[in-house]
Amino acid sequence: MAKAPGEGIRSQLGHPVLDADGHTLEFGPLLSDYLREDGVADDLAGVFEGMPIFSTRWRDLSPEERVRTRAYRSVWWWHPTQNTRDLATAYLPELLYGRLDELGIDLSIVYPSIGLMFPLVDHDDRRRGSCHSLNRYHAELFEPYADRMLPVAVIPMHTPEEAIAELDHAVGELGFRAVTLAGYVKRDWANGNVPKNGQGPAWLDLIGIDSVYDYDPVWRRCAELGVAPTFHSGSQTLGFRQSNSNYIFNHLGNFAAGAEAICKALFLGGVPRRFPELRFGFMEGGVGWATQLYISLVSYWEKRNADAIGHYNPAAVDMDLLTDLFSKFGTRFAQGAGFDLRQALGIGMTESDEFVDEWAAAEIKTAEDIATLFAEPFYFGCEADDPMVSLAFDTGLEPFGSTLNAMFSSDVSHWDVVDMREILPEAYELVEHGRITTAQFERFTYGNAHQFYTAGNPSFFSGTVMEGTTAA
Repeated sequence: MAKAPGEGIRSQLGHPVLDADGHTLEFGPLLSDYLREDGVADDLAGVFEGMPIFSTRWRDLSPEERVRTRAYRSVWWWHPTQNTRDLATAYLPELLYGRLDELGIDLSIVYPSIGLMFPLVDHDDRRRGSCHSLNRYHAELFEPYADRMLPVAVIPMHTPEEAIAELDHAVGELGFRAVTLAGYVKRDWANGNVPKNGQGPAWLDLIGIDSVYDYDPVWRRCAELGVAPTFHSGSQTLGFRQSNSNYIFNHLGNFAAGAEAICKALFLGGVPRRFPELRFGFMEGGVGWATQLYISLVSYWEKRNADAIGHYNPAAVDMDLLTDLFSKFGTRFAQGAGFDLRQALGIGMTESDEFVDEWAAAEIKTAEDIATLFAEPFYFGCEADDPMVSLAFDTGLEPFGSTLNAMFSSDVSHWDVVDMREILPEAYELVEHGRITTAQFERFTYGNAHQFYTAGNPSFFSGTVMEGTTAA
């Protein structure tokens, strides 16, 4: 019998294929049993009760009501229905387990789907309880297949205390080795709490910088437990992603935008500096945004570091020279009695304009420090069909000849994967088209993810088919 496309590619490789971001679809009736047992809600829909994005269903509104209420156009037709075998595979861990060889995947890190929204639920008890139930559901569902599939626990982040409590439950009690944390929290403008029923004016707390809480205890607990924080929070319904007519408009690029926000917050907030033992993963957004951010950070440092910022100090203006030049060449600019040229040009010094070193929290003293705190601890999940992966390995483009840590992410079970058997062949097109080398492909599909998970937990792959493997 001829090998499946993915299996054929895998047979040519001299290394394992590690899927850093697969997915499973939650089976509502079974998950609802867990929610009821824990006293969280009667069913899956009850978890989101009162949240506008879920309680006001776009399809139930008239066209006029959609415009009037600015109802968010969420995902529709998002299951791989025509490929019925893939649909069943998305729900059934036993079937996915049996097909991994066919897909060319040695081991898959499996994320939730709708469960990724649980940490964003505004109701305290339902948020904490649903994450607790979901993690228990996945731990028990995937336990028989732990040699080749490792599920990911979801961790709410509204307070450090709830995050640590669920980390201890998921990792300490249930045995999870991988976790994903909420990348932001909606806070009420007035008091920093969650807006009532998810409504009212709110701001986004990005955890790493300017937060109402000190989240260092959470990062410290992650280090103690040996888990690498990952973020899978998108940016739909936020900012410019609130179309009431077009889901593609809302979804396109939303994971990249969400990842960039939390990445900047962690970096400028100095989290990698204070916790150098941790690795941070940003999933499903690719590496294009990371390349631009990395380059921009270096550029901003060169222009606005503690020394260079002096070029823009209003006190440095030579007012005699400036006045003289305006007198000679600014005759069309009226200069009547009491005219204050400094004030007119907007260069007046006020108390709020006094010098501040915005790189202090990250302790950036040289441009090379940026490479240490960006290119080393940050890892980026890239889907198989993403040609931008090549940017991660472009040492002529990345500052200081760096490479970025791109990780192969199948996104299996979601609508963008039309045929699970074609995932690895799509990724291998990067080699076939000369975008990356075979050695770089090995790093992409194996080495980087291996380093990501074992940096804080050398025994991460214990008991799996990858036990004892190393990554160059």
